[in-house]
Amino acid sequence: MPKSSYISFNDDAFAAQLQTFKNAIAGYAVALGVSPAQVTAQAADADYFSYVLACQQLMRNGALQWTGWKDLTRGGGDPPPTGAPVAPVFPTAVPAVAPGVEVRFRALVKQIKGSPAYNEAIGAALGIVGQEQTGPDYATIQPDINALINGMQVFVDWNWSGFSAFLDICEIQVDRSDSKGFVPLAFDTTPGYTDTQPFPAAPVKWTYQAIYRVGDSRVGQWSKPVSVTVGG
Repeated sequence: MPKSSYISFNDDAFAAQLQTFKNAIAGYAVALGVSPAQVTAQAADADYFSYVLACQQLMRNGALQWTGWKDLTRGGGDPPPTGAPVAPVFPTAVPAVAPGVEVRFRALVKQIKGSPAYNEAIGAALGIVGQEQTGPDYATIQPDINALINGMQVFVDWNWSGFSAFLDICEIQVDRSDSKGFVPLAFDTTPGYTDTQPFPAAPVKWTYQAIYRVGDSRVGQWSKPVSVTVGG
């Protein structure tokens, strides 16, 4: 029975995984041959990644609020009771680390799993053992997608829902409000897709949906449609 990757694709889950490892490694470091410097470096990586993730979420939420306020300011309407968005309050900064937190974490885990003292129980305590996977229900599995404006492009955020070992492709369609309905956009094998279609001059709503494929066949259900307003 296949196991999922021990590395969590979801950023929040990966941040939690780094913290789990950080909090547990002290009890196993000597036996596994992990040096005090490696323990300290991993802790710094874990804390900085959590900090960056928290800042990103604040900025993302702020961007959505200010985009809504901009649209209201330009087009009119009833302001929300809270009024204009306010500047976010960022968490206390932590020392920055070099890029490549996941690369360093993978290298450290590889070292640990090569130790004669390593076993699955230790791996579970450190959060570095993938879960045994049973296949998805091909009748009901459904992608969970999101659409975000990134500069002058739309980023369609999707993942394998934890079943990458059992799925081959994510088929993405788009409706550009041009009376054509949903049309094929991409057959993607790497989570996350950038729609490079130029934005129109006038504001218009683009809507995306996705479904998984195994081989040449669709499986499961279409995702819930997600929409963004582009152009203008």
